[in-house]
Amino acid sequence: MAKQDYYATLGVARDASGDDLKRAYRKLAMQHHPDRNPGDKQAEAKFKEINEAYDVLKDEQKRAAYDRYGHAAFEQGGSPGGGFDFAAGGIGDIFEQMFGDFMGGGGRRGGRGPRGGADIRAAVEIELTEAFAGTKTTLHVPTRAKCEACNGTGSESKDRGVETCPTCHGAGKMRSQQGFFVVERTCPTCGGQGRVIRNPCRICGGAGTVQRDRTLQVQIPAGVEDGTRIRLAGEGEAGGTGAPPGDLYVHVAIKPHPIFQREGAMVYCRVPVRMTQAALGAEIEVPAIDGTPARVKLPAGTQTGDQFRLRGKGFSVLRSAQRGDMVIQVQVETPHDLTRRQRELLEEFEAEAGGKGSPEHEGFFAKAREFFAGRG
Repeated sequence: MAKQDYYATLGVARDASGDDLKRAYRKLAMQHHPDRNPGDKQAEAKFKEINEAYDVLKDEQKRAAYDRYGHAAFEQGGSPGGGFDFAAGGIGDIFEQMFGDFMGGGGRRGGRGPRGGADIRAAVEIELTEAFAGTKTTLHVPTRAKCEACNGTGSESKDRGVETCPTCHGAGKMRSQQGFFVVERTCPTCGGQGRVIRNPCRICGGAGTVQRDRTLQVQIPAGVEDGTRIRLAGEGEAGGTGAPPGDLYVHVAIKPHPIFQREGAMVYCRVPVRMTQAALGAEIEVPAIDGTPARVKLPAGTQTGDQFRLRGKGFSVLRSAQRGDMVIQVQVETPHDLTRRQRELLEEFEAEAGGKGSPEHEGFFAKAREFFAGRG
């Protein structure tokens, strides 16, 4: 079955920016994550497709190769993580990757012996306050784990049953002479592993791994940013018959907060204040991201849009004891539903002020009068 175009999988245009890709991926990953769709095989398959597409398109070199060659750019390596590694080395490396399957190499993860376990990906969504302080979250990951019945050997026998392949004598590949060329191909008997199992395990069928749901505790560090990818080495799928396991990549999404907005280590908080507080000046108390109160002194005549910086009250800096700053953005609130007395007082104030004391108001209408006079 032909693969869907990676751009179509993520629902973005071919000229989408990195931020557009990240937003589309995060939305789809959370929607189709297996934890949110338990037992739904279609959602699980869609989740894998989304991760595969994003893994390619977020990388500039992989994306360029995909734009030029399509899915064929990665077919030689067996996965988007393989493909042509043009930065890896000389012409020998490129030749091996292009013809790996034909010659028995199978790319960098091929060659003699079983392949290492596949990397797997998971997504978590946390609160902004959890990102500030750091948190520990539980993940339920469907994966392939080492078969406990055979201890990952694939053999039913505890002391024997795994033998050196009689066809390739443990090399994992066969060579044949064709004219001036020596051609290598994967051994058909052992599939490149260099050994055969005479008495396969009844539980795993000789694979050495079984499908299983794993529960993992993942530590999210303080200061983590939205879209961060955390790598847990060796927590991916188990490798076949003695091969090393893959890695687990956890993608972190941060929920919007009703009070705070974050930009890097800066935290912004929009605070509505009463008209009288802004006019007369006041000291107000606002919450900081760490849960402590912070006091801000507003001078008389404070206007909407005025900002006040609180040093060291911002977000945690990743892998550091430092913190950013917090910025209070003032919004002056006009009262409504006035009582008769309140209205009388405001009318008295307006009459007493005589239109004075509001420089921006006066300046704007002076310019407006000049504008109308110039058109007369």
